[in-house]
Amino acid sequence: MKLLRYGPAGQEKPGLLDAAGRIRDLSPHADDIAGDVLTPGGLAALAALDVESLALVPGTPRIGPCVGRVGKFICIGLNYADHAAESGMAIPSEPVVFNKWTSAICGPDDDVEIPRGSTKTDWEVELGVVIGKGGRYIEEKDALSHVAGYCVINDVSEREWQIERGGTWDKGKGCDTFGPIGPWLVTPDEAGNIDDLKMWLEVDGHRYQSGSTATMIFKVPHIIAYLSRFLSLQPGDVISTGTPPGVGLGQKPPVYLKGGEVMRLGIEGLGQQTQKVVRA
Repeated sequence: MKLLRYGPAGQEKPGLLDAAGRIRDLSPHADDIAGDVLTPGGLAALAALDVESLALVPGTPRIGPCVGRVGKFICIGLNYADHAAESGMAIPSEPVVFNKWTSAICGPDDDVEIPRGSTKTDWEVELGVVIGKGGRYIEEKDALSHVAGYCVINDVSEREWQIERGGTWDKGKGCDTFGPIGPWLVTPDEAGNIDDLKMWLEVDGHRYQSGSTATMIFKVPHIIAYLSRFLSLQPGDVISTGTPPGVGLGQKPPVYLKGGEVMRLGIEGLGQQTQKVVRA
C-alpha cells in the first residue's frame, strides 16, 4: 500500500493511493496514518479493504507528511562512505545518531524556509523508515518486522549551525520545515529491495545527488537494532538513514541555498518531493 495524508496543514486526512494513482479517502476506517494504524494489525485491516469501494478524493489537494503524530524523528549521520569522504569526516565505527525536532516536519511539496541568519542551508535526500511495531532490545534478525513502511525524506541542514556552532548537530538539523516527509508511506511489500534503491536530488534542474541505498554503511536492520539498545521505538517513530554524496557542503566550492531555488528529489518506488526555497 501507499498511504498518505492530504489536506491543509494541521488538518490532514488519511488516504491511500490506488493503482491508477488516485487518492482514496480512508477517513471512515482510520483517524490518521499514525499510532495503532501503523501496527501490523492496523495495516492488515487497511490491506483487507476493497480499494474500489473507497471514495475518490476530488481535485489535487495538498499532500501532507505521510505520518502523523510522530513521537521521535531520529537521524543517522555519515551513513554513506562516499558522503563521509566528501564531508572530510572519518567513516564511523558505529551509527552516528542525532535528532530532528518534530516541529521540523512538513509536507513533501511544502516550502522549505531558510532560517534568519543562515548562510549555509543544504540538502540531503534520505530513505525514511517508519516504525510500526514498537520494542526495545530488538534483535537484528527481527528488526524488519518492526517496520510499517518507507518514505522519502529531505534532511535539510544548516551547516554552520550544525558544525561550527558548539559541536552539537541538532541545532542545524531541526529548524522549522527542515523535515519534508512523503509523499507516501510505502509498506514493505511494495517498497522493493531497500538495500538497492536509486535516490536523487536536483536543485533548479541540476542533479547534485545520484546514489543508491546499496552504499549505506549501516543497513536498516542494524540501525533499528542499534537504536533500540538506547531507547524504546514506538509506532510512528521516523528514522532518517543518511544521504549519498552530492550535498552542497561537498561541492568545490560549496554551494548553499539562497532562496528562490526549487529542490526536486526522490527514491525509486517511494515517490518524489518538490520544494520551493524561501527565506523566513
